[in-house]
Amino acid sequence: MSKKTQLIIAGISGFTAVALGAFGAHGLKSLLSPDMLEIYKTGILYQLIHSVVLLALALSSNMKLTMAFVLILTGIILFSFSLYLYSMTGLLFFAMVTPLGGVSLLIGWLAIIYTAVKDKNNHVL
Repeated sequence: MSKKTQLIIAGISGFTAVALGAFGAHGLKSLLSPDMLEIYKTGILYQLIHSVVLLALALSSNMKLTMAFVLILTGIILFSFSLYLYSMTGLLFFAMVTPLGGVSLLIGWLAIIYTAVKDKNNHVL
C-alpha cells in the first residue's frame, strides 16, 4: 500500500470520526439512551485517536510500518463501527465483534513496537 493511499485513508478516517461525532452529539442525543450514547462516544474516541496514529504511520517513510497501519485500520473498522452499529440497533452481534477490533488495535501497537525494536539503523520513522 502506497504512502499516498495510507494518507488518504487516514484523512477519511479522521473526517468520518468528526462527522459521526457531530451526528452523535446532535442527531442521536435524543434518540439513544445515555448508556448507548456513551457506547457510541467510545467508538468516536477510539476512531479519533487511532486516526491520528494512522496519519503518523502514513507520514512515516518506514514501509515496515505498513502492517501496523493495516492492523490499526482493521481495528478501527471492527471496534468503532461495531460500537456505532450496536448503539443504534441494540443487536448483540455487533457488540460481539468489538473485541476483535480491540485485539487488532493491540496487535497494531505491538507491530509498531516490534518495528522499532528490530530497527538496527535508528531509522524507525
